[in-house]
Amino acid sequence: MELTDTTPAMATLRAALAVGVERWKPRVQDLAREIHAHKEISFEEVRSAEAIAALLAEGGFAVERGTGGLPTAFTASAGRGELTVALCVEYDALPDIGHACGHNLIAGASVAAALALQPYVDELGITLKAIGTPAEEHGGGKVLMLEQGAFDGVGLALMVHPVQDGLTYNPAGTSAQAVGRYKATFTGKAAHAAAAPHQAVNAADAAVLSQVAVGLLRQQIPGDHRIALYVAEAGHVTNIIPDRAVVQFECRAFTLPEYEALLERVRRCFEGAALATGTTLEIEATEPLYEPLLQDDALAAHWTAAMDAFGKDTSPSAGLSGGSTDMGNISQVIPSLHPWLSIPGANVPIHSHAFAALADTPEAYGVMFEAAAALAWTVAAAASTPTERERFTKAAYRRRTLTQEGTS
Repeated sequence: MELTDTTPAMATLRAALAVGVERWKPRVQDLAREIHAHKEISFEEVRSAEAIAALLAEGGFAVERGTGGLPTAFTASAGRGELTVALCVEYDALPDIGHACGHNLIAGASVAAALALQPYVDELGITLKAIGTPAEEHGGGKVLMLEQGAFDGVGLALMVHPVQDGLTYNPAGTSAQAVGRYKATFTGKAAHAAAAPHQAVNAADAAVLSQVAVGLLRQQIPGDHRIALYVAEAGHVTNIIPDRAVVQFECRAFTLPEYEALLERVRRCFEGAALATGTTLEIEATEPLYEPLLQDDALAAHWTAAMDAFGKDTSPSAGLSGGSTDMGNISQVIPSLHPWLSIPGANVPIHSHAFAALADTPEAYGVMFEAAAALAWTVAAAASTPTERERFTKAAYRRRTLTQEGTS
């Protein structure tokens, strides 16, 4: 029998999963608050990863630490079903401003959903994996783990992401931008700023010109493209003309062809600055490329039905105007869901001190547990719908090896 979101059997299962979320609520809320209080940046999430793994182990999961060779990654598994479901868990903080992206809430929602689902994995015929994915803010933890096989065999992957108040809970048609981050290094020739400035080749001038060029370029790019940069190094004292300047920059666009075209135009801004100042230029990638996000329509429909049950705004979305995630790379090869959680109470932007404070409020934790139930219901509905189950099982990800690619 196909269990749709409205059948009595699914209603019974959804009620049981909601009870499971409620059972674990005190422990998961304590966990989310602990993650928020102990702000650990990318690849340094030692305390957070261990606390999450320990709670999942207590809830009946077999835990493998150090997944994909990343010390702060883990995989917690339950069940032996043919269909493998991954709940992604994020827990890294931003430098300086902490959990201004609400990763404590992301972790709490995925963990609570996993704990609620654990008793039902055999009934649903699934292998459930809660995968701890470090370094989403910077470093591309999911990209590295994907390359190392952490998602091999996974047929669908889910997580949620908090945002400011006022956005719809319907993820259908929403996306996130591709982003690539780079370091541009200008090399010139140092000299005394007063005694021999004419003998110098000023690398700081190249950094200034590159900023001006990029600033002018912004007038000529599509409105949904983004360029951001900052000068990381451009001299240390006033009486030495610097022979080295470093500019960190990033480019974003909603499709890979648009991203590549934008990157080339930005690259020319830096090359022009080097030519004008007589410096040499080296540009190198500092992080893996984050690819655009694809939402699976069937998973989005189940999620939207769950949000309807909570009385949320599920009107069609106009999509997001910016932001990127390494979940995009997962979504390119595995059917995925990455819905947005609108936190009531304050219309403040993510990546701000105000949002960091908002992520540790009763309103935020209330939404987190609604999201946990919705994630669990989405997994149950997908696993119980034969046509979807077959599609997701066939979609199970396998890395392409060199042999499979026909090379040696």
